[in-house]
Amino acid sequence: MGCAPLSNRKGSRREFLLLIAALLPAFAVGCESSAPYKKVHLNAGGEGAATAPFQPGKTTLRVAMAAVISPKETLRTYNQLLDYLGAKLGRPVLLVQRATYAEINELLRSGNADLAFVCSEAYVRGNRDFGMEMLVAPQVRGEALYRSYIIVPLDSTAQEVADLRGRTFAFTDPLSNSGHLAPTYLLWQMGTTPEAFFSKYVFTYSHDNSIKAVAEKLVDAAAVDSLVYDYSIARDPRYRGKTRVIWKSPPYGSPPVVVHPALDPELKSRLRDLFLKMNEDAEGRAVLSDLMIDRFVIPDDRAYEAIREMDSKLRLQSEGK
Repeated sequence: MGCAPLSNRKGSRREFLLLIAALLPAFAVGCESSAPYKKVHLNAGGEGAATAPFQPGKTTLRVAMAAVISPKETLRTYNQLLDYLGAKLGRPVLLVQRATYAEINELLRSGNADLAFVCSEAYVRGNRDFGMEMLVAPQVRGEALYRSYIIVPLDSTAQEVADLRGRTFAFTDPLSNSGHLAPTYLLWQMGTTPEAFFSKYVFTYSHDNSIKAVAEKLVDAAAVDSLVYDYSIARDPRYRGKTRVIWKSPPYGSPPVVVHPALDPELKSRLRDLFLKMNEDAEGRAVLSDLMIDRFVIPDDRAYEAIREMDSKLRLQSEGK
């Protein structure tokens, strides 16, 4: 599933990437087969703060998060939640940001983070690779589920996914279900691949960057998380009325909050209890309301089976089996 040869692609790939890089500096652009992900350190405590050896029960709780929305927006959006957890736990909470889900999984796997907010496919991969554990998942509008959306500019001629053949496209992250796996699986069901179907594609590494790329017509379409899309459209008037959804996936288990498998059981229990009871006090409800979350719930692992199946089928296809 690497990049198609440049000679087989329409237009100048270099010009396309330069356009994206110039207009959206936060983009990390390229194809799935490009060099290993560039590591971007955005943790508030400095790079060294995220490299301490794993110590169960350590005073500082290290919370890892990829820039599902842009880094500054992630800080603004989640600071209240982390402050709430720190106050309830009676310990400092360190936010450790990274650019990709692969880096977040590695932080948790290596013990350099205790808790993380990840996407559903990152959880499926982490659970399979090192026993990453789900703690809770957000419930929005009465369900702990979400979808992948494919969006286009409001005035696009595209009415369905088939109309996007030969156009430009934005994925979010190689380990994002809604932003990569689900739409790639859809193309597989259509008998094609991103390399063959699109003229060019990029990875933006955040859903709001993908929304921005479509709203500003830097790409013809993008795959985004339905929860982030609904949140962004509701909260950011710059993009309201500039995009529309042409495809919705089946529902999948919501992106969960996960923990290192060796995290102290008592701390794990306290964290789960705090998340589950946030909606029972005024401060917690205010934080949830700002995040547009009803409450946190214990997720049903069966809701992630469809993601495991898609991941397995695409891996077998890429291996030629």
